[in-house]
Parts: sequence; C-alpha cells; structure tokens
Amino acid sequence: MSISSKVKILITGGAGFIGSNLCDYFLSKGYEVICLDNFATGFRKNIEHHLSNPDFTLIEGDIRNFEDCRKAVEGVTYVLHQAALGSVPRSIKDPITSNDVNVGGFLNMLTASRDAGVKRFVYAASSSTYGDSEALPKVEDKIGKPLSPYAVTKYVNELYADVFSKTYGIETVGLRYFNVFGRRQNPEGAYAAVIPKFVMQFMKYESPVINGDGSYSRDFTYIDNVVHMNELAMLTENNSAVNTVYNTAFGERTTLKELIGYLKQYLTEYDKAIKGVEVLYGTERMGDIPHSLASISKAKDLLNYNPQFSIKEGLKEAVVWYWDNLKEA
Repeated sequence: MSISSKVKILITGGAGFIGSNLCDYFLSKGYEVICLDNFATGFRKNIEHHLSNPDFTLIEGDIRNFEDCRKAVEGVTYVLHQAALGSVPRSIKDPITSNDVNVGGFLNMLTASRDAGVKRFVYAASSSTYGDSEALPKVEDKIGKPLSPYAVTKYVNELYADVFSKTYGIETVGLRYFNVFGRRQNPEGAYAAVIPKFVMQFMKYESPVINGDGSYSRDFTYIDNVVHMNELAMLTENNSAVNTVYNTAFGERTTLKELIGYLKQYLTEYDKAIKGVEVLYGTERMGDIPHSLASISKAKDLLNYNPQFSIKEGLKEAVVWYWDNLKEA
C-alpha cells in the first residue's frame, strides 16, 4: 500500500502520555499518523522514535491557533483529539488557561474538522463530568454538577460535540476517561498523576502522601484498554454507536490505600527495601470526588468493548516499564 492510499489519522496531543501510545498503535496498524502538539505537557522523547517513519508527521502547533488546526486536518479521515490541559488542581489555580485550551482549542479542532470533511471526531472526555453525582456506578446519561473548572471544560466539550453532530453532520464520539495509567505517564511536576508519582517516590525511598484517609476510590484504567476504546470508537460501523459518549474504564473500584499496597508489593519484587517505606496521609484535595466507578455496559453493548487489563494486570505491566525507564530519573 502506498503512503498516499493509507488512511490518515490526526492525533492531537500526540506527544503526550495517551497520545503517544495511540501514535505507536496506529502506526503499527499501517495508518498514516499526524501528530499535533505544542509540547506544553507532552514530550518530544515520546515520539522521537517515529520521526524517521515516512508514515508519521509531526506538526508543532497549538490547538488555540486555528490555522494550526486547519493545517493539521488536511486530508485526514479520523481525528483522535487528546490535546488538553489536564488536572483539577491546575484548573483551580488557572481556570482561564484551562478554558482557553480545553474549550477554545476544542472548538477550533471541531470546526477545522468540520470544514475539512473529517469522517469522525473521537475526543478525550472525562469522568470529572459526573461532578457531584453520588450514584455508583457512573452511567453515561446521569451526571451531576461539575466540581472544578476542568470538569466544566470537559462537559462543554461534550455539549459542543453534540451540537456539531446535530447541526453539521460530523460524527463525534466522546470517551470519558477514568484515571488512565501506564507507560510514559509523567511522574514529575506539581500535577503529576498519582500512580507514576507514587512509583517514583517508592523508588527513591520517599514516603508517598495519600490525600485523605485512603478510602477514596477510583476506576483505574490501563492505557491499553484506552487505546482499544479509541480504535473501536474510530472504526465502528454501528450507526447507533456514534454521536454519543462512553465511559472508558475497566469497571472496578480500587481505593487509594489498596492501590498503594499493590504498587509497594510489585515494586518490592525489584527492590526489597521498598517494603519498609512508610505511607503518609494528608488533607483531602479540593475538587476531588470521593468515589468513581464506571458502568461499561454501554461500551460493551454498542462497541463490543472488552477491556483486557484489570487494575492488577495493568499495574504489573506498568511497574515493569516504570522500573526500566524511571529508575535513574
């Protein structure tokens, strides 16, 4: 197959944690992949192994710049929109920038995709959209009020996608990610995700600090399950499966106390001294929801989603990668 006849995918935020894993996967499947990233939170090292691949194109640009978006969608059949400023605390500290990127940038990408005749726009939504709803498990059509500026931006994305699909006919699919983890997730910085941050601390024999008493729970979701969901959402031929949103999760709840126990257990297999590292408990974090658990029935029914990695299986895979790649960091 010649390059020109290959299906072209745009992955925004393609140098980030989830985006770079999507780049890896779809290049391995024979697609032509365009990565749009401004490296605000992504890393060149995540995609540098693709730079010599003729099927891979890096566009260093910003979704807040409409011309960058227009350039990136030229000739593209599918958009996998991952670019965003994540983190609830970041959005509380700086709501304006979070809104500019997550709402303004999203609207730019959606509009550019409409103008370019993109077939389907699959985007990263968020479990934060459930807000103050206490119902468990979380079901797609029952949400509460947002608890952070970040949650507001991700809900607005869903509203815009719905309006665009109804008004302009572009197919959209939103994937509400639930606490994704795995290879290449950044352990550094003020807004580092909890799993790689805890792993890094254990490796340095530093005591990780759990926000609250450890009873808060999450539906931790391994990266390969998320890649699988993106592929299903992108390729489904079921008309009833598009222009909607899906929980993207495993469908099990794990407390932070249980999580840190698993991490310590798996890391101790590499370094026995980690067993003696004490775990500390701090104050609860503003904007955090106490419990999160996804119903994945809708994704199973409409997309034939069957997640392959449980929290334990995913953590075992992730710890191998963290040990090999973060030990000397």
